[in-house]
Amino acid sequence: MTDLPFYRCFIDGRWTEGSSSDRLAVLNPANNRIWAEVPACTADDCEMALAAAAGAQRSWGALTAIQRAAHLEALCAKLEGERDHFARLLVLEQGKTLREAEGEVADTIGYMRYAAQSARWLRGEIMPADNPGERLMTFRVPYGVCVAICAYNYPLALIGRKVGPALVTGNTIVIKPHEATPVTASEFCRLAEEAGIPDGVINMVTGDGATTGAALVSSPRTRLITLTGSIAAGQRVARLAADNLAALCLELGGKAPFIVMDDADIDAAVDAAAIARFANCGQVCICSEAVMVHERVAAEFTDKLLAKARAVRVGNPMDNPDMGPLATAGARARIDQLVIDSVAAGAELLMGGGGSEPAGFEGGNWFEPTVLACSGSDLPVVRDEIFGPVLPILQIGSAEEAIALTNARDDGLSAYVWTRDNSAVHHFIDRLETGTVFVNKGISGSFHGYHNGHKRSGIGGEDGPHGLENYMQKRSVYLAY
Repeated sequence: MTDLPFYRCFIDGRWTEGSSSDRLAVLNPANNRIWAEVPACTADDCEMALAAAAGAQRSWGALTAIQRAAHLEALCAKLEGERDHFARLLVLEQGKTLREAEGEVADTIGYMRYAAQSARWLRGEIMPADNPGERLMTFRVPYGVCVAICAYNYPLALIGRKVGPALVTGNTIVIKPHEATPVTASEFCRLAEEAGIPDGVINMVTGDGATTGAALVSSPRTRLITLTGSIAAGQRVARLAADNLAALCLELGGKAPFIVMDDADIDAAVDAAAIARFANCGQVCICSEAVMVHERVAAEFTDKLLAKARAVRVGNPMDNPDMGPLATAGARARIDQLVIDSVAAGAELLMGGGGSEPAGFEGGNWFEPTVLACSGSDLPVVRDEIFGPVLPILQIGSAEEAIALTNARDDGLSAYVWTRDNSAVHHFIDRLETGTVFVNKGISGSFHGYHNGHKRSGIGGEDGPHGLENYMQKRSVYLAY
């Protein structure tokens, strides 16, 4: 027997340990010690969760949007009352600083509250019919059962981001958290139970992608899949969902360039670049992944950025340093190899490049802020998504070069542009093949702004009225009278 806390799954309003006796260990990224366990769910568990969601959807969808929104508001109120508890859970299982975790809890509430407030403007259309004595109408209706697959970088906020719009539009949901960060999902379901969310409307199973994830997305019961994850994960999900032609909303990775022209406000750009790379230990899909700085200001920018990076405090995330550890040991090993391979291929290591374990946290997934000067776009740290606290700097000679390098990629999630030239701003907006462009500002987001990627960075998107649309399908009605 173990004395570790055991967090169960939630199916049809009941708590379950799963049909298998197997368990998954949950590790603290700061020291890689096991601090909790969850069930290793089987395909049978997934099917039970999907059946529960399907059974609950008809009565849930029959409620008015305002009634469904009231349930979401009750859930928000429960989370409001346990902000500190959830923030500390996030630090334990994900490794982000306590300050960042508190911000994530606030964002989770914001996502769900925005969805609840959207209930009054869910609408269809009435159009002129071709024939007399006829009405032509379009209704927006739920898909039915939604599967939400969440990444490890924001374990709670991604749940709120998906649960809110799914529920207010009349869908029911099965949540699959990442296997590294499942505890906050279990505790979220506890709040759903306490808030009186009807049985089967919110369900949650834990397990890895190959078993649990595959069973969920390949089931004929699943009508909509919303995934936040890597491009490779999105491709696997799309293949598995193809037989049933389930609807997809895939928010995938990218390689956001941070473009700094020679007329930019260098000090402001440096501040924004540091935050956009080292926030959440670089584990944000829209983080700055590579600086493209004009050769005329490259030396000044690099010197000032190095000073900022050296000032980043790494330490016990509960003590609120600037940066904690990476979420998983696998991520740390992959990033370490990216840096080693890039230096071997000609990148110049300007600072960092390895682990920097704080005293008392030996064995954790620590990686210090790292900056490299890169001479070509074929270097691994410039070519591949890093998703960690490593920033390559590449010199460019013109806006056209930056645009060409960005658009040559097969992904296109976001980009940053720093210039005082208004004409150049609009040129970048028109030409960059990315879902989001940040102009003269750092990393940010709004609950009502659409978040999506172009090319391989995704299908559909999240947030705002356009994100809400992705959780509804259309039904046309020709009514003769």
